[in-house]
Amino acid sequence: MEESPLKKKSYSFALKIISAYKQIVSEKKEYVLSKQFLDAGTSIGALIREAEFAQSKADFISKMNIALKESNETEYWICLLRDSEFITIETANNLKNDNQELLRMLISSIKTAKQNSNRSLTNN
Repeated sequence: MEESPLKKKSYSFALKIISAYKQIVSEKKEYVLSKQFLDAGTSIGALIREAEFAQSKADFISKMNIALKESNETEYWICLLRDSEFITIETANNLKNDNQELLRMLISSIKTAKQNSNRSLTNN
């Protein structure tokens, strides 16, 4: 079975977050903000993976909504790290673009899951 685009994108994004985190820690010696950034950015993919084995459609939607919140939080940390000059504008823009794509994909997945859930309720 082929891996979903959302799974691939979130994994690739997590690797970019880890790379940026390592650079911030080694070059800027910043450990607090960067750890928050690392936690939020890598948890998106972990939550998507967790949703794969959700116990119900409601559980799936809940996990995906939490991933959406983490993605939104990640954008906050990207902007904060950029504006405090811990990461370059170019790095921030690249991460924000990837994160925006993840946000759109998550929103679409959640909407589809909700629509499918509503359809199954009306068909019963």
